[in-house]
Amino acid sequence: MKKLIGLIIILLVMLSLSPAQAADPVVRITSMAHQTFTGEFRDDDLAQELTPSGALGLLVYTPRINNKTWVIDASLVDEVVSMSKGYTLLSGAVPVGVDIAQAWLKQLRKITYRQQVVALAYGNPDVLLVNRLAPTELKSYYEIGKIQLETALNRSVRSEPNGGWNTGRSEVSYSLRTSYNDNRKALTRLSRVVNDPQLFMMRAQLSKLLSPKLAKDSRQFYFYSASTAVDAMIHKLRINSGKYQITTANVKLPVTVINEFDSEVTVNISMLPINLRVVVDSFEAVTIPAKSKKQLEMVVNVIAPGQTTVSALITDSEGKNVVPAATLTLNSTVIDPRVTWFTTGAAILLLLAGVAQSIRRVRRRAN
Repeated sequence: MKKLIGLIIILLVMLSLSPAQAADPVVRITSMAHQTFTGEFRDDDLAQELTPSGALGLLVYTPRINNKTWVIDASLVDEVVSMSKGYTLLSGAVPVGVDIAQAWLKQLRKITYRQQVVALAYGNPDVLLVNRLAPTELKSYYEIGKIQLETALNRSVRSEPNGGWNTGRSEVSYSLRTSYNDNRKALTRLSRVVNDPQLFMMRAQLSKLLSPKLAKDSRQFYFYSASTAVDAMIHKLRINSGKYQITTANVKLPVTVINEFDSEVTVNISMLPINLRVVVDSFEAVTIPAKSKKQLEMVVNVIAPGQTTVSALITDSEGKNVVPAATLTLNSTVIDPRVTWFTTGAAILLLLAGVAQSIRRVRRRAN
């Protein structure tokens, strides 16, 4: 009888709890972006958030309670890891957060030990918006979020794309959505021939631009930072533009290809003249070692004198462009021998025709 009464009391207590109270407590570790796409920190606000009295410190500097579920944005943890190793501020001020970041990371690992941890999509983006703009990227954000968080915490974590853990909506204008797509596509094209961790992570960090945590002014700032960084990343693989003066019908011109990445790159190079004044050769399977330049010899056959522009395109194995084209300007002052022969022959024929006509006239007069 006593056991029955006890069970009834427990049941009544459980029924009196709200769903939030009855479920395991959830702790969300998220924040807005603090680090620019070139590595500096916009300000030192994150250091203040990580202190025991800060917004993120209050979440981890607490007595341990079992059965908590920790929902964490790995991009935020990556920023803290970066801060813990030493960092710089855009303002040039002396940063104060190295020790604070180290202590917070240690406490995060300690308090989440043997508890459930769920990795959000990397950057905590508005998943509905990302799913409309780039569904394949969303899948990648979840995968990267899990990998990065497991690396930071040195343990396995869960990833639940259908779990509804990413919340909030992001107000992103049409122009900024276009900017996001342009930057994403530019890095995707480059990744077809470049295997570089920095390129991989920059592509992942674009997710932060679509986070509900970003205020309007901050969103503008980080979109500008992203575009600047993407342009610099793409510029690491390029062909030097140049101007050439050609004085012979057949010539080999030097073309310089530059690879500033930490790994070698193999590409095709297509040379496309805008007119038929010249014929130029393209190149296949050109390998440029890491952090180096390679000079190629472009064979040029001149058909007609004058100026010609050649677009020099770096392409992948399928012939798709991976970076913007370089422009080579060729100015020729020579005539191809075939053209000379043709024009000379035509002149001789005209001369002979004139002589023949003159002879006929003389004969007619004589008669």
